Amino acid sequence: MLLVPADVLRPRRPDAHFAAEADAAREAGMDVVLVDHDALASGGADEAVRRVPADAQAVYRGWMLSSERYADFDEALRRRGVVLRTTAEQYRRAHELPGWYADLAEITPRTAWTEGADRSAFVTACGELGSGPAVLRDYTKSMKHYWHEAAFIPDVADATAAWSVASRFLELRDSDFAGGFVVREFENFVSREVRTWWVDGVCRLVGPHPDTPDDLPDADLAAAEPLVRGLGLPFVTADFALREDGVWRLVEIGDGQVSDRPRSVPPGELPLT
Repeated sequence: MLLVPADVLRPRRPDAHFAAEADAAREAGMDVVLVDHDALASGGADEAVRRVPADAQAVYRGWMLSSERYADFDEALRRRGVVLRTTAEQYRRAHELPGWYADLAEITPRTAWTEGADRSAFVTACGELGSGPAVLRDYTKSMKHYWHEAAFIPDVADATAAWSVASRFLELRDSDFAGGFVVREFENFVSREVRTWWVDGVCRLVGPHPDTPDDLPDADLAAAEPLVRGLGLPFVTADFALREDGVWRLVEIGDGQVSDRPRSVPPGELPLT
């Protein structure tokens, strides 16, 4: 069955953002069951899944959850005899950059990270990259819409300027800060991003990125396919962009359950099974 968030104001209906996917799943013969995202996000997993029938296999399509909250979700469902296709450990590996980086390092920008928000650890991570520009994020998210103040570091060797960017990033992320700082070597991309969807290591859908839903470059994924397959994860997305030297590079991996679908991709094309 497919689990989707309920509408906050009309709890017997799917959240409008996922309603079309719920309709497509029903048409494909799947049972659709609503869960309470607000309860999930606030630590009330048992309350969130109270309407889920017992003893079934399930896949989730909904708003992003922290790895900790997803683990609560997984445990609450297991107490009802319901098994999510993506386990809590698999979700963390896809959702947090340190979980997938080592397996995909050869096709993605060079990266260093910290555990937590300690300044000295941040300076050490910057030092691992040496010098030159970098992009800052945490384990799960960047602040790319605040590019010059909280994402782009002109030179990681300038510790004072780099920490200024990191401090602003922390301020903006606030309680949503996840895991630690992630510093990624800047690469000049010259195309829009492509979002690909993978089920059990097989690329099932190639589409545009949600930020540019009407622009789909023709991507060469040959180098990426065996590496993404090697992750051994059941349902992930992988975003790619073309570097200025003509090489397609991995921007990030995400868990497919919480990756946004571009509006230009029909909901029935989403590979849920």
